[in-house]
Amino acid sequence: MKLHLFREIVDLNQSFDRLIQGLERLESVPFFQRDLIQHARSDVEIARVYANREFFDSFEEIVENDSKWAYRFQRAFDEKLKDRDDIYLEVRDSEERRKRKGLPPRLVILPDWDMSDEDRYDEEQTAKRKKSAARRHRSDRKPRKKSRSATQEAGPHAASRGGQRRP
Repeated sequence: MKLHLFREIVDLNQSFDRLIQGLERLESVPFFQRDLIQHARSDVEIARVYANREFFDSFEEIVENDSKWAYRFQRAFDEKLKDRDDIYLEVRDSEERRKRKGLPPRLVILPDWDMSDEDRYDEEQTAKRKKSAARRHRSDRKPRKKSRSATQEAGPHAASRGGQRRP
């Protein structure tokens, strides 16, 4: 809530009150024309009405913007906390309501459906990836060595000649 804005409008209204009280006191002074003072008082009241109307019209917009932000934030936060499998439960409940009303199903939920089947699949895939990564890691650690006899037969300049031997 914008408390400082309320304080400002309260201060403004108190200032209008003091001004009106001052004008009321002047009405009793014979030196001033009473109808001119009353006209000035009505001008002050009209100014107060315009100021308050402007404030509350603008404040309504501020409150609306704050409420939009708050609702968006809550919706996003609720989505973060929501279990991804809740949608299945909601659909199942909706279909059961339709069935009780005698309406045809909009979709069919598999009878042996299990909420945790996707979790089990994800766990199996993770385990397989870990196994294959461990195998790759082991094979990367042991570099393959050529046999000594193959290296000697090729000779020291075999790589520069494209690996071909001269007769």
